[in-house]
Amino acid sequence: MIPSRLIDYHLSEYIHKQVDVIIIGSGIAGLFAAISASEYKHVLMITKKSLLDSNTRYAQGGIAAVIAADDSPLYHRQDTLLAGAGLCSSSAVDVLVQEGPAGVQELIRLGTLFDTIDGQLELTREGAHSHRRILHANGDSTGYEIVRALSQHVAEHPRIEVWDEHLAIDLVTHHNECTGVIVKQPDDRLIYVQAEATVICSGGSGQLYQYTTNPDVATGDGVAMAYRAGAQVRDMEFIQFHPTALCYPGAPRFLISEALRGEGAILRNHTGEAFMANYHLLKELAPRDIVARAIISEMEKEESTCVYLDITHESEETLKRRFPTIFATCMSYGLNIAQDWIPVAPAAHYMMGGIKTDLQGASSVQRLFACGEVSSTGIHGANRLASNSLSEAIVFGKRVVQQILQLPPLVEPEQESSLSAKDMLSYDKNVPEFTNSAEQWISWRLELQQIMGQYAGLRRTSVSLQEGLTKLEALGIIFEYPMNTKEAIELSNMLTCALLVMRSALYREESRGGHYREDFPERNDTDWQQHIVQQIHQGLTKESSDDV
Repeated sequence: MIPSRLIDYHLSEYIHKQVDVIIIGSGIAGLFAAISASEYKHVLMITKKSLLDSNTRYAQGGIAAVIAADDSPLYHRQDTLLAGAGLCSSSAVDVLVQEGPAGVQELIRLGTLFDTIDGQLELTREGAHSHRRILHANGDSTGYEIVRALSQHVAEHPRIEVWDEHLAIDLVTHHNECTGVIVKQPDDRLIYVQAEATVICSGGSGQLYQYTTNPDVATGDGVAMAYRAGAQVRDMEFIQFHPTALCYPGAPRFLISEALRGEGAILRNHTGEAFMANYHLLKELAPRDIVARAIISEMEKEESTCVYLDITHESEETLKRRFPTIFATCMSYGLNIAQDWIPVAPAAHYMMGGIKTDLQGASSVQRLFACGEVSSTGIHGANRLASNSLSEAIVFGKRVVQQILQLPPLVEPEQESSLSAKDMLSYDKNVPEFTNSAEQWISWRLELQQIMGQYAGLRRTSVSLQEGLTKLEALGIIFEYPMNTKEAIELSNMLTCALLVMRSALYREESRGGHYREDFPERNDTDWQQHIVQQIHQGLTKESSDDV
């Protein structure tokens, strides 16, 4: 029921633009890749809002890399593989832990100001890390600081062109080769941009859920575009719910960084009990999926909407210095975290799966690459180790560019002048008339989010997933409507990703990492230490894991 395209192509009628490299998205992956590619190529960056609007901007905790003398790549490797629950690519993890420190030094060279003590980089520890290896900036504003530094370089570089407020709609392919992208301009005109290489760095899909730490732009656009274009996507069932998002009347689901627990914060239920010892030996520093489910269990026992995070053992001065953003945000709602417990609950946070890539960031479609959260490099497996995502973005951003430089020149294919999306839809139903208003699409968007939260949340069953899938398929009627607004295009991408998540979660009959099945509560390595790959018109297939 998912179409191969959202719009009818009339390439001969569009404005054409030719560049060397297209980068879709402006998070750390896109910014770093753009800067790396601009040494040799003319780069066009396409972003739905602006350079500062991405998931990276909201990353609080930090970036993981081996810096300390008592740490080693081997320890980082072991921690990552353990958190990934048997589905990491050991070769991809090796790349991350070996090349991550050099990537951090490159960020510093580009102007990122990480926090220091006595002239040395200040390191902290987060959940499931065996050593202090998390670099942070301005206490809890690491992502913002990285974006600030990189975006300044991008904005000033003569070989990088930035299109703010533009929406990439569909990739253009010819015989499994990506030749460019159809872009919707702010004035609603469509333009066909051709390039030697297209790199998707569009971030995650947190907006599939009503409660998420992600910004509004995280609607799964990159995965949906790549899937429609024939690229393989992998491990879509693995959604990481951050255990501790602020849960307070009138407040958004603001992220309360895992770094607080790294500094000794305690999770307590409404009676004041520190309950994590009942669930895992690592207590508050257990992997995120375990902590999140433990919180849900406590909430259900007490019929409450939250639990509490207690860091009142630290002084107000220390908390203001180490976590200035969290301190100020909580204070704006009348919570002094030096005195008050912070009400928290889990929220959708990170997509472990995505566009399947090799160790150079290349997808299964030629000349199409993916980097950052939108990709599935194999590093995160079934459950991302905290703060590995920013490291992955810079390491693979550089590798993508190295591979692009090896590509032969693009030979412009003879494109069909008009390709109909609607002719390819298997979904056939009389479409009722409706007013093509933003309100209608927003209403459907909320319905989709509620379906995902109810049927494909932290805990899943065959019955819930099948019911959720049926409801999502009923929403498939939206693909029949004109894709002539941002709201329509985003919701179509969200529905595509939601279907991929639901189908994969239903298919995997075990519990592992960020995927928990109450009807199959145990991890089953005999049958399921494998990835689930989806490709349009091909269905779902299993793929062996090389984790060791």
